[in-house]
Amino acid sequence: MGLSPVSSSVSLGAAYGTAKSGTGIAAMSVMRPELIMKSIIPVVMAGIIAIYGLVVAVLIANNIADNITLYKSFLHLGAGLSVGLSGLAAGFAIGIVGDAGVRGTAQQPRLFVGMILILIFAEVLGLYGLIVALILSTK
Repeated sequence: MGLSPVSSSVSLGAAYGTAKSGTGIAAMSVMRPELIMKSIIPVVMAGIIAIYGLVVAVLIANNIADNITLYKSFLHLGAGLSVGLSGLAAGFAIGIVGDAGVRGTAQQPRLFVGMILILIFAEVLGLYGLIVALILSTK
């Protein structure tokens, strides 16, 4: 049960963040094609969210055994929900900020640093879920 929320929620968050940021990059590249590589950062950050989920999924899968206790099973479920839901929220935040940020950066290049800072704070939401999941899954 712990693997299900990890794989589904984190994948949804990363996919949404990639898709939403990607549409912003496509719209921005029409106005300022020289800024395309600089604007890939939100897509990379959305992919990192999926890596967080992969790490926790591997940890949970390696701890599955025939004689697992109910306590350990609920710890795995909590770890999966922790990283899954925080990854979903982080992916949504990265997608929305990335879309608006790259479109704004095309019009005002000084907005780039502010966009990066906001993206870092959005990424940290997923990192918090990863930390809690690591604590739960190794307990």
